[in-house]
Amino acid sequence: MITLTERAVGRIKNILQSEPEAQGKALRLFVQGGGCAGFQYTFGFDDKHDEDAVVAQDDVEVIIDPMSAVYLAGLQVDYTESLTGAGFRFSNPNATGSCGCGKSFSV
Repeated sequence: MITLTERAVGRIKNILQSEPEAQGKALRLFVQGGGCAGFQYTFGFDDKHDEDAVVAQDDVEVIIDPMSAVYLAGLQVDYTESLTGAGFRFSNPNATGSCGCGKSFSV
C-alpha cells in the first residue's frame, strides 16, 4: 500500500518517543479536501479502527482509512532536513499535480 523510507521511520519513532499523546497509538495518514491543489496529506496519532488498513514497517504502524487508501496506494513517505526546512515529503503515483509545498495534490 505505502512505503516509508528509513529517514521517515526514524523521525516517526522519534516523535512516538517524545510525544506523550502518541503513546500506544499508531500514525494515521489520511487525505482531506483542501490545500492549494485540491487534496492534502494529513497525519496524526490515533487508535486503530476495524476498517483501517495497517502498514507496519520497522516497528512503526501507519493506519489508513478506506477512503484515503484509494488516493494513497503506492505512496512513498520520506523525511528530509535541509537549509530550507525539514518535513515529510510525499511521492504519490496517483497524483496528477501538486503544489510547490508538496503537501497537497490533485488527482
